[in-house]
Amino acid sequence: MNKIMTRFGEVEYDPEKTLHFPKGLIGFEDLHEFIVMPNIKEGPLFWIQSVEDPQIAFVLTDPTSFFLDYRVVPDNGERAVLGIGDKDESFVLSVVTVQEGGGVTLNLMAPVLFAPSTNRAVQVILEKSPYTTRHPLPKV
Repeated sequence: MNKIMTRFGEVEYDPEKTLHFPKGLIGFEDLHEFIVMPNIKEGPLFWIQSVEDPQIAFVLTDPTSFFLDYRVVPDNGERAVLGIGDKDESFVLSVVTVQEGGGVTLNLMAPVLFAPSTNRAVQVILEKSPYTTRHPLPKV
């Protein structure tokens, strides 16, 4: 087990279970290793914390919890980065932003594709998407 000091305090993690972003995240291309922070509260949101930079953490969620018809299927290049084949499972995640005033948006234009079998992830940009980088949650 390794330890890092983060804005959440000292965190212990297993280096074998880090989430690996071979290409980093958009704007953070030099950061490749993240840990999934334990959820303190029940709910659809969770944090990923950079191992390389303790100041960097992101909130992620499964966008299909809010947008039932949202689908992103990895192409062959993305599958190669994820280290998976055509039949291997992958999930789509979105970066969450809390706006000033309390509004919440999801980045549906640049989702994160995650392959649990390899613990790899890649952020992709959807060309010609009807979605935005700050797509508001649907009204209830």
